[in-house]
Amino acid sequence: MTTLAAPSSALAPRRAWLADLPVLLVAVVWGGSYLAAKGITTTHTVIAVLVLRFALVLPVLVIAGWSRLRALSAPQLRGAGALGLVLGGIFLLETYGVVHTSATNAGLIISLTMILTPLAESAVRRTAPSPAFLGAAAVSVAGVVLLTQGAGFTAPGLGDLLILGAALARTLHVLLMARIKAVQDADSLSLTTVQLGSAVLVFAVLAALPGTGASPWAAAADFGVAQWAGLAFLSVFCTLFAFFVQMWAVRRTSPSRVSLLLGTEPLWAAAAGIAIGGEHIGAVGLTGVVLVLAGTAWGRRAAG
Repeated sequence: MTTLAAPSSALAPRRAWLADLPVLLVAVVWGGSYLAAKGITTTHTVIAVLVLRFALVLPVLVIAGWSRLRALSAPQLRGAGALGLVLGGIFLLETYGVVHTSATNAGLIISLTMILTPLAESAVRRTAPSPAFLGAAAVSVAGVVLLTQGAGFTAPGLGDLLILGAALARTLHVLLMARIKAVQDADSLSLTTVQLGSAVLVFAVLAALPGTGASPWAAAADFGVAQWAGLAFLSVFCTLFAFFVQMWAVRRTSPSRVSLLLGTEPLWAAAAGIAIGGEHIGAVGLTGVVLVLAGTAWGRRAAG
């Protein structure tokens, strides 16, 4: 009997690892997304790249979830559309931000969302966060200060401030998702599809305005092989692959385990920026990296 029981117990960790590995890969590709976006985007092509990135994947999502999309009620459509406007703002801030700062800075500063969201929830509920969480927040903020001052103590750059704005917008997005009652029972694939459609509509309108940079068609015509590869990485892996893996994983493991694995994203962003992008952050910046990672990990445990 012991011999028969051994294989199933031995397989359990293997099954858990097989469920964890795709989620960890999502964190890796998300970490690499900042370097990829920086490699294919300039100040004049931000909106064009965003149109191309999401217009490529939107038809796939619509086809995959067409029957559930048709089942959405009018309030659910309005709620998802409103969330999509905020999502569009997040991507605009992130993409403009990464053009003006390093991929390492972008990935680490955006991780402050894990600290800002519980703080915002405490403010809304009028409850005081725990001393441990406040300590974690202080460590994270100190880390960001050091990270952005690696070349000497100066005012944070425009890109750093835009990424911080994106972290604040991400926090708003999370709070709205929890408080717009119409979307709380909506199918997750349909909800994501409508949000991305709303965001793409915003990008398309902005692209049509004069003075907003190159059109999507002009940007696409100027792309070489490397740029198309970067765009495919952002569209296929950072969007389609990431979304479907999350849907798959939450049915096979716990949400807290998924969150923990996705929380390694800033580590991979820093690794990609330094190892592949050749970014140099110096001793002060490296200390900041350690503090941001430690503070966000501590904050996640304290908030949980």
